[in-house]
Amino acid sequence: MDFYSVQDFAPDCSIGFLGRQIHQMGGQSLEPLFVEEGLTHTQWSAMIAIWFGRGNTCATLARDMAHDKGAMTRLVDTLENNGWVARTRSVEDRRIVHLALTDAGRVVALRCRDRVIERWNRWLKDWKPDEVTTLISLMQKLRATMEADAVDGRAGGGGQSA
Repeated sequence: MDFYSVQDFAPDCSIGFLGRQIHQMGGQSLEPLFVEEGLTHTQWSAMIAIWFGRGNTCATLARDMAHDKGAMTRLVDTLENNGWVARTRSVEDRRIVHLALTDAGRVVALRCRDRVIERWNRWLKDWKPDEVTTLISLMQKLRATMEADAVDGRAGGGGQSA
């Protein structure tokens, strides 16, 4: 059974639109938390992705963050210049350059992580723990469905999320 129809499809009930709005509002609200460290939200997100093993090369990091590869390389250049990320050429394949946080990068990334946790806890203070757990679970389920759809080759062409 289909959930959406042309009669009831509107931005305020569109998962894509709401997800994009939450992402944009969250990014704007989190941005000031990184200023003191000389970081942007996107730079911190890259550092945390490296910390959690979600991207250990510019290419995998760009895919994980849905970011342009060239822009990701420039972003990593900045992180490296600040002493927060180190590049190491792969021994197995010299074309591959691995990324890792430096000790200074870990300190900055985790200090910012603590600020982000504090902000999210403020946003979720009126939520019951089971509501947050359910929301996370449902978002993970939707992500898995979308990933499986992309693997199956049924994903649609590149428009804006609605």
